[in-house]
Amino acid sequence: MDLGHVLHLLIPSWNSVAILALFFAYLAIAGSILPGKVVPGATLPDGSRLYYRCNGLLSLLLLVGLLGFGAKMDFVSLTAISDRGFELLSTTFLFSVLVTLVLYAAGCKSSNRGSSLKPHVTGNLLHDWWFGIQLNPQFMGIDLKFFFVRAGMMGWLFINLSVLARSIQDGTLSQSMILFQLFCALYILDYFFHEEYMTSTWDIIAERLGFMLVFGDLVWIPFTFSIQACHLNYSLNNSTGFFFPTSPHPYDHTGWWLLSNKVELGTASVVANCLTFLIGYMVFRGANKQKHVFKKNPKAPIWGRPARVIGGKLLASGFWGIARHCNYLGDLLLALSFSLPCGISSPVPYFYPIYLLILLIWRERRDEARCAEKYKEIWAEYRKLVPWRILPYVY
Repeated sequence: MDLGHVLHLLIPSWNSVAILALFFAYLAIAGSILPGKVVPGATLPDGSRLYYRCNGLLSLLLLVGLLGFGAKMDFVSLTAISDRGFELLSTTFLFSVLVTLVLYAAGCKSSNRGSSLKPHVTGNLLHDWWFGIQLNPQFMGIDLKFFFVRAGMMGWLFINLSVLARSIQDGTLSQSMILFQLFCALYILDYFFHEEYMTSTWDIIAERLGFMLVFGDLVWIPFTFSIQACHLNYSLNNSTGFFFPTSPHPYDHTGWWLLSNKVELGTASVVANCLTFLIGYMVFRGANKQKHVFKKNPKAPIWGRPARVIGGKLLASGFWGIARHCNYLGDLLLALSFSLPCGISSPVPYFYPIYLLILLIWRERRDEARCAEKYKEIWAEYRKLVPWRILPYVY
């Protein structure tokens, strides 16, 4: 692999800047004007609450429809991202760096004392830039943290759909590609269908907005969660089209894993893959729903029985009575189900579940430390009642 060639592919272009700008502009406008359920966020330390318009699913479906119409009218290329994905990757990365520098500077200058915008400055520039200074910075009335999460999840789907379009055009659509696309699409659509659950997650209610979250939302989620379809296999031509098609294959420099690697799955493998997805979904969605419902109504029944609550604060029923971070187990099974359609011939498609395992163990340790400090003896009692962290009888 020619390093110089790879670096050339990573050079941003005005086309990639335009794509990113149009995408963000659409999300900002659609998120502000399209109808959707308005959900109150968690109560902040100063007693205030933010409100979120959860219209992500409508925004997503409308954009898919607009792009489909544009492709039919030959205004846009459905394979744009898969054809020049590296260029878009580098553009998004540079945007993440720039926007977090602006957030850092704006946070340092802020005199707001409210919980959402109060600056938390340690004096360590790298630490403050990485973890952020403000909890919920806004731009033109848009909550940036919620906005970036939405952009990342949609970006993941559009990368996948672009790969699917390339597969169909090249005549390489396979059973493995169908499974991969189906599982990811169901997961992303389900996320937006239950978008209000996001308002009660740790990222939204506790993490400040810095490079860690912005990079994670805009770069890491869309470009690595789709890595099951990506393989480092390059070819280059001199065409310059990206968003507006100028040739059948504007810039064929990105080889996608399931496009360039044929995988034959037996019936048993397909069934096992489907079961992994279904079990993962049941645990992930069930656990998150139980926690969300409990926060809204602590007296709501769990699995048909009154919820068991430790110290009046910690849910110890349902999935949360099995493991203290059982939602992470569901997330890991889902990640594995996205990779299994690629077979076991290469470790490349398994980058995402391996990375996620490391990330979630690290995050689980951070959660444990924070909860121990926040709940003290209540957390100690919960740990005795629920001794397992993620996977019962293993960890």
